[in-house]
Amino acid sequence: MVDGVGAEVRRKEDDAVVAAARAGDEAAFAELVRRHERELRVHCYRMLGSFHESEDLVQETFLRAWRRRESFEGRSTFRAWLYRIATNACLDHLDRHPRRPRPYGPSPSPTASANEEPPPAVPWLEPFPDRLLDVPAPGEAEPDAVVVARESIELAYLVAIQHLPPRQRAVLILRDVLGWPATETATLLDGSVASVKSALARARSTVREHLPERRDDWAPSGDPTPEERALLHRYIDAHAHGDANAVAALLAEEVRLTMPPHPEWFSGREAIAGLHREVFDPASTWYHGRWRSIATRANRQPAVAHYCERPSAPETQAVAGRYRAQVLDVLRVRDGKVVEITAFEPRSFAAFELPLTLP
Repeated sequence: MVDGVGAEVRRKEDDAVVAAARAGDEAAFAELVRRHERELRVHCYRMLGSFHESEDLVQETFLRAWRRRESFEGRSTFRAWLYRIATNACLDHLDRHPRRPRPYGPSPSPTASANEEPPPAVPWLEPFPDRLLDVPAPGEAEPDAVVVARESIELAYLVAIQHLPPRQRAVLILRDVLGWPATETATLLDGSVASVKSALARARSTVREHLPERRDDWAPSGDPTPEERALLHRYIDAHAHGDANAVAALLAEEVRLTMPPHPEWFSGREAIAGLHREVFDPASTWYHGRWRSIATRANRQPAVAHYCERPSAPETQAVAGRYRAQVLDVLRVRDGKVVEITAFEPRSFAAFELPLTLP
């Protein structure tokens, strides 16, 4: 905790940095970027659902802030001013690139039920690496230390809020995730308090319809549990041995697999185990070869980066790079079983500082 005297000193120091940045001091502005970059990246990610787009938009935010630095009049905090710029940058982007989730088509699995409702398809969804959530805040008094600790960033939540119109999404994030008062939210969005309250009520109702059941039971914490680590080890081991039955033993009966941006999806333990049998079977046309995997974390959930040694690779190939990036599985675990697998393309590996090949 920072005492009253310390807080006052800190406030004066912050004011001095902001004043210097407004005057064109690039070093002072770089310090402000360092303080706020992490939380603004997460904010843009929540707004967009895409990691790469959030990276672009947070840079756009700071570019706009630098160009408009003299317009900051100190009527709000510099942090609030940056959030306003970031939110408007995201809204502008979504105006130029409108998109809404749509239902998947029928599952290709032969065991799929014709009556099963397809999940929502969010082709632009990308995982967020925990390594960027766990970077220490500049100081205990920094606001983003609280924001990141309390964030709702799991994939199911990201999918749910993608159903909202952009402005409703902004209201929900500012009010329910960041905890902003209705008056500040209205000011940021150039609206009225009444419009903010109305938008929030509609947004909450829509999100409730799209969140999984028992969400409070499975919402992940920052650190994996021992049970989660054990499950992840077994999941990796099953792939290394090409054992579809071992994979099946880790899955809940109602498990679901999606692969954004691809249109395929699978539902149920038998369907997903059947897919793995095809992928693991050397006699199958879907055979991928031998597997190696690396444990990681994404969106505060366990994740596994998979690599495959394709059977077409010649034996004379150099050892380096024999296993090539295949897929990043982000797992949702409940009651000791995997209830959802979201599989992402290898282009996600760079954000996790994962190599594209293994020896």
